[in-house]
Amino acid sequence: MPDVTTKHRRVKIVPPEELTGLELDKPSNAAAGITGVTVAMKHIAEETGMWKGLKILSKLNQRHGIDCPGCAWPEPNHRSAVAEYCENGAKAIAEEATEKKCDIGFFAEHSVEEMSFWSDYKIGKSGRVTHPMYLPKGASYYEPISWEKAYQIIADELKSCSTPDEAVFYTSGRTSNEAAFLYQLFVRLFGTNNLPDCSNMCHESSGVGLGETIGIGKGTVTVDDIYNAEVILVVGQNPGTNHPRMLSALQKCKENGGKVIHINPLPETGTTKFVNPQSPLDVLKGGVKIADYFLQVKIAGDIPLFKILLHYILEEEKKHPGAVVDQTFITEQTLGYDDFISEIAQLDIPKALEACGVEHSLLKEVATLLSANKKIITCWAMGITQQKHAVNTIREIVNMHLLRGAVGIPGAGLCPVRGHSNVQGDRTMGIYEKPKSEFLDSLDKVYQFSSPRHHGYDVVETIEAMHEGKVKVFMAMGGNFISATPDSEFTGKAVQNVGLTVQVSTKLNRAHLVTGEHALILPCLGRTELDLQKSGEQFVTVENSMGVVHTSRGNVKPADHHLKSEPAIVSELADVVFGNKFNIAWKEMRDNYDLIRNEIEKVIPGFDDFNKRVRQPDGFYLPNGPRNGKFTTSSGKALFTVNPMPQFSVPKDHLVMMTIRSHDQYNTTIYGLDDRYRGIKNERRVVLMNRQDMHHFGFREKELVNIVSDQDGTSRVASHFHVIPFDIPKGSCATYFPETNCLVPLSSVADRSKTPMSKYIIVRLEKL
Repeated sequence: MPDVTTKHRRVKIVPPEELTGLELDKPSNAAAGITGVTVAMKHIAEETGMWKGLKILSKLNQRHGIDCPGCAWPEPNHRSAVAEYCENGAKAIAEEATEKKCDIGFFAEHSVEEMSFWSDYKIGKSGRVTHPMYLPKGASYYEPISWEKAYQIIADELKSCSTPDEAVFYTSGRTSNEAAFLYQLFVRLFGTNNLPDCSNMCHESSGVGLGETIGIGKGTVTVDDIYNAEVILVVGQNPGTNHPRMLSALQKCKENGGKVIHINPLPETGTTKFVNPQSPLDVLKGGVKIADYFLQVKIAGDIPLFKILLHYILEEEKKHPGAVVDQTFITEQTLGYDDFISEIAQLDIPKALEACGVEHSLLKEVATLLSANKKIITCWAMGITQQKHAVNTIREIVNMHLLRGAVGIPGAGLCPVRGHSNVQGDRTMGIYEKPKSEFLDSLDKVYQFSSPRHHGYDVVETIEAMHEGKVKVFMAMGGNFISATPDSEFTGKAVQNVGLTVQVSTKLNRAHLVTGEHALILPCLGRTELDLQKSGEQFVTVENSMGVVHTSRGNVKPADHHLKSEPAIVSELADVVFGNKFNIAWKEMRDNYDLIRNEIEKVIPGFDDFNKRVRQPDGFYLPNGPRNGKFTTSSGKALFTVNPMPQFSVPKDHLVMMTIRSHDQYNTTIYGLDDRYRGIKNERRVVLMNRQDMHHFGFREKELVNIVSDQDGTSRVASHFHVIPFDIPKGSCATYFPETNCLVPLSSVADRSKTPMSKYIIVRLEKL
């Protein structure tokens, strides 16, 4: 693939095609357990040393301790004093707190060209960045720079923009509430709403779908609701790898008599069986079964599946009038019911069954279960949100809950499961390219300025604007923009059209190597590290998947004395750019984060007495009308919707590909080369295929192929992948990201949310 560019430097945009030695084993039959503990401790020992690692882990997810950066699953009310974390949480901590350093000597030894030819795994394992580093125009090596000079370079470039919209400010979900609030305030005072974030690539579809139907783009349940649900649907999600602590919550639901339904193209070990390492009895028994039903849906077959369930639920209502459909709830609290009923009544069942690929009898049985129980929770993640019809799928899920009155009551509701630990909090703080007028009005009132009102760029629009030469400055608060985004080659070349790129980071990643004309790396503290400012030790706050705001406080010495916290970086940059222009006490807020929280309280509803309430042991819940049965749509009622059946056309001898994570990764961070749960060892360049499809195409196990995506008149190629058999629906295949992000066209986005369609890519396979 022509993935080397010479615009500024000779760098490789996509991961190299190196193979590391594939080994296949039987997939694991249970998640977590003693093996999970052993693997976690191995990572801790290798990266931090056992003593330092155990010191960090002792405070992980504890009250007044460290919020795990690994996911946004909420802490239970009754926490284990021994280990309130999972295997992948321990890996995340090991990665952040590593003793390895990317210091001045490291950057003097390795050029950006050399490092760009390393795998993402090798880049990530290089260690913590310890000093501010600058890549001058035309240079191939980063060199150290003072914080003061770095800020001045950014300020000069921003001031040279002919319009504020020539600057873009990206945010990762790792960023704290305090940093996010200051960041968005800085950006809007500068004069733009160009605030794309990782939500654009993951749960944007959830925000749109839920916002359209119930009036809030967040989930409506608590952890206690999970425990007390009668039926939980886990849809398009792999909790065993991506949200492992969710498994203990599902286990408690099961112990209380609940049933779990897993809907996904791939069987996942975590929902098959879970061995709770905190329970000696579980370990002795070999674990507990989690999923009572597995509905192996075709990729993007979720809308027809839910339509069939709705059809059968309505049939149950005909058999038992008044016992299934909550007519009182529907009459008093919803709109659009008649149109919805009319559309479901006309459903072509055989066509829907063919589209979803699930057995008729199994769907009947599940519909009967849903009809008999009202305490229903549906959880979902990127398997739903990264499809073309993602928003409509979520609206169909809402339809099911409204039909049963299963929202706004204990033990029932809607639960998008967030990945990044504070991605939801960042949005609450105003990190959004399409802010609501009420939020901007509040900013204007408090800070006495006129905020920009036109919408800014989302992630896809940012890449398009970069490609067109419309972006002069790109700043990223965390994240790995190059590896996380779609259409890797196009994106990398687009980034190179930017004048200055700035990355606020803890560790080295590919976004530091594929840069604008000149580039800065600003090294920041991690969650695990002590944050000492002039007023003393500081803490930050985050918002979890269920709307609880709580503290996070590091407990180990920073990797280097040159590191600054994210709030400090934003405050100091703003002071250089604005000075006294807006009469904002930037330096004072840097010195004492309580002052930042006082500002948040002035602007954002729900944060009354912020500093007092967040110091409570478990923090506090933000307001959530639908959780309490009060819908916050313009009508004050929840909306039934009509969502057409998707129409798909896959050319002959092509497959539908979805990207997935291995068990040894978190988003673009690669912890190792194994996918233990799927029985794949020492290799990431694999394509998982149905055995019948392998026979049809004449592929042997482990045979090497190129994967090709033809769209928009362009053939995008991911080279050198091993074909391996796996339990996946016919006509489908799966690969790991970011290795195959290069196959996702920038134009392939979900309707209305514009989330890249990483779960539906039409590809063909070429033999080598």
